[in-house]
Amino acid sequence: MQIQYNSQSLSYKRAWKVWWELIRPHTLTAAFVPVLLGTVLALLEGKMNLLLFAAMMAASILIQAATNLFNEYYDFKRGLDTEESIGIGGGIVRHGMTPKLIIKLALCMYGISILLGIYICASSSWWLSLVGLVCMSIGYFYTGGPLPISSTPFGELFSGFFMGFLIILIAFFIQAGYISNIAILVAIPSGILVGLINLGNNLRDHDGDKANGRKTLPIVLGPQKAIGLLGIMFAFSYLWLIGLVVTGTVTPWVLLAFLSMPKAIRATKGFRGKIEPITMMPAMKSTAQTNTLFGLLIAIGLLISYFGQRV
Repeated sequence: MQIQYNSQSLSYKRAWKVWWELIRPHTLTAAFVPVLLGTVLALLEGKMNLLLFAAMMAASILIQAATNLFNEYYDFKRGLDTEESIGIGGGIVRHGMTPKLIIKLALCMYGISILLGIYICASSSWWLSLVGLVCMSIGYFYTGGPLPISSTPFGELFSGFFMGFLIILIAFFIQAGYISNIAILVAIPSGILVGLINLGNNLRDHDGDKANGRKTLPIVLGPQKAIGLLGIMFAFSYLWLIGLVVTGTVTPWVLLAFLSMPKAIRATKGFRGKIEPITMMPAMKSTAQTNTLFGLLIAIGLLISYFGQRV
């Protein structure tokens, strides 16, 4: 696999920075946090296998990174990315990498994920192979195929369900061998917040997507209603946690997640009144940070409760 640069590209000495930007590391928390949360929930049931956790974490991150590369490839092929585009890896349009290289790298990541998946299935259940293949297919068809999911109003739903909600349940299942009601209930707000990362991305790209005939959720609803939906779903996620505590479903320590609320408020306010994509980048960053902090703080709260009961 040979890296091809044009005459104006970065030097090989700085090539690692190009690769780092290419996989869009700020999006990888959407893969990291659900795996961690699902594993911590399994630990509460007395189930924990570090090798399975590591394999699940690596596979999830690789699938997310590969999805980003598919996005890079197909957006370039459809003429959606230019050198001035905001929020992209830019390996093709800025640094002279060939589209063929990008797609090969994405497929290599999928190949490694499949090998990790074989180990996970052999250690838990082969039914997971079907679930894993569906997740990988969604990652590909999110931007690939004749009608990419990312061009429809359902991008947030698919990303939230498959990369948020479902990943938590898979991470739980490979440890415990079953799915608990608590795992399902805790996974719901996580899935919502992963979907909101996608909503923030589509808000930023609204004008360009509309010009290219896409029908994303912000285009269907309109930017203002989409921002309103963002705020409502943020609020719902926090209220959902309160409901879980009030009903005695989870420990009150999960309310540590409320420390992430300033990020959610900053994200919602940050999109209002903005038109240029570059001005929305801080709000997008806050949206992703909300998901990261929310999940991490829930995991910390659950661990505090778990170890506190054993002291």
